[in-house]
Amino acid sequence: MRKNEVIELTIVDMGTNGEGIGRYDGMTFFVKDALIGDTILAKVMKLKKNYGYARLEEITDASPYRIAPRCALHRRCGGCQIQALDYPAELSFKEKKIRNHLIHLGGFDAELIDRILEPIVGMDEPFRYRNKAQFPIGKDKEGNIVAGFYASGTHCIIPVSDCLLGVPQNKEVLQAVLSYMNENGVEPYDETTGKGLVRHVLIRCGFSTKEIMVCLVINGKDLPEREALCRKLRCIDGMTSISLNCNQNNTNVILGAKTETIWGKSYITDYLCYDDTSVAYHISPQSFYQVNSGQAEKLYGLALEYAGLTGKETVWDLYCGIGTISLFLAGKAGKVYGVEIVPQAVEDAKNNARLNNITNVEFYTGKAEEVLPKFYSMKSGGDASLEGMLHPDVIVVDPPRKGCDEKCLETMLKMQPKRIVYVSCDSATLARDLKALCGGGYELKRARGVDQFGNTVHVEVACCLQKASKANREIRL
Repeated sequence: MRKNEVIELTIVDMGTNGEGIGRYDGMTFFVKDALIGDTILAKVMKLKKNYGYARLEEITDASPYRIAPRCALHRRCGGCQIQALDYPAELSFKEKKIRNHLIHLGGFDAELIDRILEPIVGMDEPFRYRNKAQFPIGKDKEGNIVAGFYASGTHCIIPVSDCLLGVPQNKEVLQAVLSYMNENGVEPYDETTGKGLVRHVLIRCGFSTKEIMVCLVINGKDLPEREALCRKLRCIDGMTSISLNCNQNNTNVILGAKTETIWGKSYITDYLCYDDTSVAYHISPQSFYQVNSGQAEKLYGLALEYAGLTGKETVWDLYCGIGTISLFLAGKAGKVYGVEIVPQAVEDAKNNARLNNITNVEFYTGKAEEVLPKFYSMKSGGDASLEGMLHPDVIVVDPPRKGCDEKCLETMLKMQPKRIVYVSCDSATLARDLKALCGGGYELKRARGVDQFGNTVHVEVACCLQKASKANREIRL
């Protein structure tokens, strides 16, 4: 077998990144854009010892799960890796992905996972759900200023006027920004030369309030004729906040450290509701806030259910961000303590607590694995009032994609809470961390996927762990 050879493959499975998997002449091939059930012709692009990568050339027999994508750019853009897969099959793929990671990476028994893994929580409509979008600005081959998304694996901008995952107002905002730039001779940023001014346009929408925020990320300290930009943007229904973010660093990080509001408020407001709990959040350009508000309500409701609160418990919320989960928990707990490494996020969390008149929460700035041990040292000095903080009833964690820090896991095990609720956006790192927690005396009791990211391969997971009984710990030993 040689590179560039065209082979016929029947796709029998899909990988965690949505690539089709087929076998030919004893080798496994991974093919982007191929779906389970497809029969295809594919060109061999790269060969390893026992596997290879191939490019989809032709679909000779389409999968029964294949549908016509609503976006013509879905293959080039790469943001919607599985838009051609019908939604029930997409949910099945995500549920299988969670199951496989828990079994193969976490080392959990298949029978256990099949017993405790609950049906995935799907979306009513897997389009128009994103409350946040970040569009890079550049030029096409003809020199026209364009906004869009980077092609998969590159920094080449594919012009996109209306992403179907985002709100319709995104199109109006981009048209206004590009019109302003053309009329006032404002150049987009060029990564190669480091010249040009406008790097990205960040747009947020409060789904419950319909408030719109626009933040231009610029390679400078100000915009020329910025009032002209504000006049155009203010014509858009719901416009609430317009700001500039200064990022003059040679980096792939989108936002810089300094943001200046040039019109309206410095934030927008959104509400998340679950049962009788409704919490308002002020969201700034730099706030972490779940991009799918509707599914976030279901996810946080699930976390609240798993926490099993009765109104008396002490709870730690690690990686708390702007307090999204902390404030949800506070209505059902006795006391909630949040920890977050980003100082601005902690300030936002405190402001959100005041906004909702929630008084039984406290927030700390720093790494969880550094903040919590300080309380141990204080207790050794005789402060008995710290007992509830050091040995809480529940710990909730919602870490970034890389999962929990090893020291954070060690600290959680030292604190010995009755229950741990783990919310994850990456089932692979989740499985790794659950293995460590269960090796330290906990049992995995419940797990459930929540589809926050329709048409993509990403999926959120909520898990409930319970401190193992003495008998079960002895069996494990």
